[in-house]
Amino acid sequence: MTKTIAASLAMLVGTTAAVLGQSQSSNLERLSNFKTTGTTEFTVIEQSGKKAEAIKRTLQKIKLPDGFKIDLYAIVPDARHMAVGPQGVVTFVGTRKTKVWSVTDRDKDRVADEVKDFAPSLAMVIPNGLCFSPEGVLYIVEQNRILSYPAAEFFYEGPDVAAFEVVKQGELIPSDEASYNHTARVCRIGPDGKLYISLGQPFNVPAPDKMKLFREHGIGGIIRINQDGTDREVYTYGVRNSVGLDFNPANGELWFTDNQVDGMGDTIPPGEINRQTKPGQNFGFPWYGGGSVRTVEYKDQEVPTDVVMPAVETDAHAADLGMIFYTGRQFPEKYRGGIFSAQHGSWNRKTPIGARVMFTAVNEDGTAGKTEIFAEGWLDENGEYLGRPVDVAQLRDGSLLVSDDLAGAIYRISYEK
Repeated sequence: MTKTIAASLAMLVGTTAAVLGQSQSSNLERLSNFKTTGTTEFTVIEQSGKKAEAIKRTLQKIKLPDGFKIDLYAIVPDARHMAVGPQGVVTFVGTRKTKVWSVTDRDKDRVADEVKDFAPSLAMVIPNGLCFSPEGVLYIVEQNRILSYPAAEFFYEGPDVAAFEVVKQGELIPSDEASYNHTARVCRIGPDGKLYISLGQPFNVPAPDKMKLFREHGIGGIIRINQDGTDREVYTYGVRNSVGLDFNPANGELWFTDNQVDGMGDTIPPGEINRQTKPGQNFGFPWYGGGSVRTVEYKDQEVPTDVVMPAVETDAHAADLGMIFYTGRQFPEKYRGGIFSAQHGSWNRKTPIGARVMFTAVNEDGTAGKTEIFAEGWLDENGEYLGRPVDVAQLRDGSLLVSDDLAGAIYRISYEK
């Protein structure tokens, strides 16, 4: 009887999943043909009350350079990577769960008036990575799919949004390699008009028998494709798990963060910010676990001769994630053309570190200067996280947004002379 019940339950679960899958496939097909799905409900997030007041109290503890201030911009559950619309109307925010949020500041007082889910008629799986093309096309990179939304800033008002498959479900990486680990993709449109996507590999250090497959598909690297999904190629090799990338507007070079190997102690290996000057470069993983520190698993293997070492080494296990080149004019000259990056904070370090926003100067010759702490205070004197920064983005006025997936919030950092 027990086996019969178990079999019936398994059949019911399988049938339900199939029906839901068919429903979602049908919804995507309808949206691609500019038809409605019948969806009417939004999830709207309250922007005031006890939660907002608690977050504001935390922000009073954040230390910034003179002249800067930080304010609560929006309450956004599980806020991860952000994409600010080219028109400045909406900021879209990804998560490691199932939703993307649209954040709108209608009265332009630099505080969000409305936060609601984007495209609720479509189910999403870890829609972490978001980026806009210059023409206003929003790309959302899920764990194993890429969708494009050609008029996201226009259609976001309704539950049905024009949506198209760039990479079909199950084709971004082989389905057998889908994991619960290192699933948060990020993306950018490059100066060449192509779409660049990071693909974190799923292990702390992969076994040698995975290397050929991962190299072919760009797992543990960065791929680039045309915006219609064609002409896929592996652009970057030797990366463990990059969750932040951007192009230097001065010369078009790709820079990206990378998270180092766990289990080697509190102080090694270092985190990385990398500079890529041409296609096909190898950044050393898994022979190196971070910086020049060799991994235990590959310490006896010969390192490829073409490995590119990091442009910047950061504190071990601080978890460097989202990054941008600052192109605004609100901040002092010192910050213009440099890199702002978010450190999420260590998860298994005996003495926690991170939970802050960093700044790295970039020299005229394209090399990196000194990295320094820009905003800190989310890790208190007891080693407790009051927030965990994930990503940074720039508003049109030159102020900086910082997302926090622990507090479920977005902050705005501004400067006044």
